[in-house]
Amino acid sequence: MKHGVKACHLKNFVLQFFSQEKFSLAIYSKEKDSPVRERLDPTDRRLVKLLCEDAQLGHSRLAEKMAVSAPTVRSRLRGLVDRKLIKIVGLLNLAVRPELISAIVGINTLGRGRIHEIAQRIADLPFVTSASVVTGRFDIIAEVVVADDVADLYRVTSELIPRVGEPGEIARSETFVVMASCNKWVGLPKGCWSDEPDTQLRRSAPS
Repeated sequence: MKHGVKACHLKNFVLQFFSQEKFSLAIYSKEKDSPVRERLDPTDRRLVKLLCEDAQLGHSRLAEKMAVSAPTVRSRLRGLVDRKLIKIVGLLNLAVRPELISAIVGINTLGRGRIHEIAQRIADLPFVTSASVVTGRFDIIAEVVVADDVADLYRVTSELIPRVGEPGEIARSETFVVMASCNKWVGLPKGCWSDEPDTQLRRSAPS
């Protein structure tokens, strides 16, 4: 597989390339709104491990390394993707993209019975790459990436996040702008490098 290609279709999914790209494989729970994780059997775990090391490996090479047939690899991979247990995407290296601004937002919420729901709504906001329910001084940690304009970061942290959930459910938040990062690869969230970021912000703003 050659560098410089914008996108490559491989069976049932698309591998997206970016400048300074890196393929990454993420493991997700079977149900979008469920925190329960599905266990993988030894063959699936071996496949996932190889893809984490090099997600550009073809079916034949994977089959050779796993000592199984290529159809077995195709079937296993299709099953993992169809069950939404893995996702293969292109990630950007934040350390070499100076136009990208990354921040970590710690959030406290009063909606104790709805923390997971609130985290999901935050994760769906523009410029948010992820939101996690955590232990410690915060209830939720969100990761935000904006391009060039720090005003977008201000809007996310001061306007969009406080409006998530019922009035008053977001008690407070604290934003930590990342000054330098090591081994930090991220996918572009919606809104980044968009032709119409303001429109996306307005459409995604909680009512």
